[in-house]
Amino acid sequence: MVYQLAAFFVFEDAFNYWFHRLLHYGPFYKNIHKQHHEFSAPFGLAAVYAHPLEIIILGIGTIGGPILWVSITHDLHFATVLIWITLRLFQSIDAHSGYDFPWSLRHFIPFWAGSEHHDYHHMAFVNCYSSSFRWWDYLMGTDLKYKAYRKKTAKLKVGEVKIKAN
Repeated sequence: MVYQLAAFFVFEDAFNYWFHRLLHYGPFYKNIHKQHHEFSAPFGLAAVYAHPLEIIILGIGTIGGPILWVSITHDLHFATVLIWITLRLFQSIDAHSGYDFPWSLRHFIPFWAGSEHHDYHHMAFVNCYSSSFRWWDYLMGTDLKYKAYRKKTAKLKVGEVKIKAN
């Protein structure tokens, strides 16, 4: 079951990266994805606040993994699907929670995206398109501004950057 869940996360993350990125393109953003970005500082339930077409499009990535798996192996227990959907929902709510909890997977899996990664996406409206893992953003260079932002905020925390008062 664990390897199946891992495969579903990898499949969904790849699907989500490319289609989420597509939803940031011109008419797709204006007519579909913009609704989800009404929250620049998201909270957990904002994860599912989206245009119905977006729910369908990105939902294909969530159910596509199990469908592909069972079509190839003919072996998938219904309990695994229920656990997968539950984990995926928790992941999405966590990414939109606005909190970087000590128990967040980001602290245990170095390439896990987490809420900080997705908060940047909602703040900047671009970059950081991945849902679970950071590797697609890394490979495609869509995390460069996020990395620069993290570096700058880290310097602010230790007082290395001076902030000008008006």
